[in-house]
Amino acid sequence: MSIGFITHADCALHDNGPGHPESPARLHAIQDQILASGLDLALQYYEAPLASREQLCLVHDPAYVDQIFRLGNTDTPVHLDGDTLMGSHSLNAALRAAGAVILGVDLVLNGKNNQVFCSVRPPGHHAERQRAMGFCIFNNVAIGAAYALRQYQLQRITIVDFDVHHGNGTEDIFRGNPHVLFCSTFQHPFYPYSGDETDEENIVNLPLPAATAGTAFREAVSQYWLERIDSFKPELILISAGFDGHVEDEMSGHALVESDYAWVTEQIKKIAERHARGRIVSTLEGGYALSALGRSVVAHLNAML
Repeated sequence: MSIGFITHADCALHDNGPGHPESPARLHAIQDQILASGLDLALQYYEAPLASREQLCLVHDPAYVDQIFRLGNTDTPVHLDGDTLMGSHSLNAALRAAGAVILGVDLVLNGKNNQVFCSVRPPGHHAERQRAMGFCIFNNVAIGAAYALRQYQLQRITIVDFDVHHGNGTEDIFRGNPHVLFCSTFQHPFYPYSGDETDEENIVNLPLPAATAGTAFREAVSQYWLERIDSFKPELILISAGFDGHVEDEMSGHALVESDYAWVTEQIKKIAERHARGRIVSTLEGGYALSALGRSVVAHLNAML
């Protein structure tokens, strides 16, 4: 069965301003590497729909959602925080990014594809219930998880986040929720300077020091993540796929390479095959060194194959 690949042209219209690392070029770099590798023949392409207000409000405060809709209807760019700009095309891009994960959930739970990758922006895992931050407007992976819990009455979902930054927004949304196991690796101390002191039964945070390379990353994941996820027996696994821990990415101090992303994907896929009928929905988070990003996504997709 082919991998579902969800994207939309609207996601490339979101503009954070000149020189901003979270740029449309990220999506172009991914597509270029997929074509160069020949992997496009193994993908089934879909266009991301627009998420509805009701779907966004599964995880976000309705007043916050309404604020974003109001700002999305103005022509003057607005800073939601110091790093996140909202312009005239940003609302549709954010709705497509969230809608992609919702569509991905539908595809895997209805047996159309076993695995799905959402090549979308803006990213989502820093967005909390009531605020945008760190390039993120809506929490795409959290919306997808909440949708799966409600629409399909799932009881156990695991969210895996290997972005180099802590998924503080996802933790904020699902803290204490027994139906969601959230596992996050991240560089610490590092933006957003959270996650190292979390003490919740359903949260498994792995703060790793700067200069962490593949061996230490794999050992930490093997020791703290894999058995815990396996014992949770997830019915669906969602991935916040951030590739900014790559050694070529100046956004971080980690030293991961493509084979490390392939390895962690392989481990996740094995667990998904045991408990979730192989069902995985992965969505793009970070990754700002364009060539490294494209190569890492290809490695991630090949591991899912």
